[in-house]
Amino acid sequence: MTIKPEITVPADAAERRAVKPVVVYPNGTLPTPDMALLKQARTSLEKIDEVIVPPRDGRTFNVPKGHFFRIVSVEGSQVGDLNLWNANDLSERFFSGKTRALHATHVTVGDRLWSTLPSLRPMATITHDTLAWYGFDDDGGSVHDVIGTRCDPYTNRLLSGGDYHNCCHSNLTRALAGARGMGFSEAEPHVHDVLNVFMCTGFTRDTHQYFMKASPVRPGDFIEFFAEIDLLGGLSACPGGDCSSEHSSDTAACYPLKVEIFRPDVELLKNWPFPERNGYVSPEQ
Repeated sequence: MTIKPEITVPADAAERRAVKPVVVYPNGTLPTPDMALLKQARTSLEKIDEVIVPPRDGRTFNVPKGHFFRIVSVEGSQVGDLNLWNANDLSERFFSGKTRALHATHVTVGDRLWSTLPSLRPMATITHDTLAWYGFDDDGGSVHDVIGTRCDPYTNRLLSGGDYHNCCHSNLTRALAGARGMGFSEAEPHVHDVLNVFMCTGFTRDTHQYFMKASPVRPGDFIEFFAEIDLLGGLSACPGGDCSSEHSSDTAACYPLKVEIFRPDVELLKNWPFPERNGYVSPEQ
């Protein structure tokens, strides 16, 4: 509960509140990807691999630069927590906060997933989203958010006093450790804030608290990405299932998720401007 201090309201309070907002990064500021070319490339996709992520567990997958990948609902309504790393340098990873600032609280087709400083470049571009119809509902909720973090055992212990080992943070850590031959403690610092795939979230209008509600995802729905760099992905099938009530639970109905990797006709993308690391150089360097 937020405790409001006892303060005197200034005489010009209404005037201060009436100041008009300014969008920090207006539409049109960012270079836009050639979505027409990506749409053309999508017509040539050949599936080359798939990974099944079991319920309440995590798996990694590799996507070469210039390939596509999909996260697919296969059996029931299930959300997933996505991490992305540069496959050749784990220190470059998905930057959810900057992605949120550059695009919006929830992302969809045409939005990009950006990497951490000092690289700050697009790691992946969203090319298709079968839930794009959802928009924002009457509660202010939408899907595919970059505002939540990930369920983790530390917060669970803080709030409940108990230990739970299948939180998305732990699932992603174990998956990364297994993929890279690391110990858990070595892998854990590389796990980062996520894209909450299929999760329906927002902020309450009265208390402005982060909320979740039953995901609208159904079997056959998917979100698709174009890899702008060589990617190592990590995906956890959240122990909250569709997140209609529980976020970390052994009782919520949970289902697997599928990751599919596709190779396009490379000739179609031979002139694609694959991004280099950010060109800023500090005067202190």
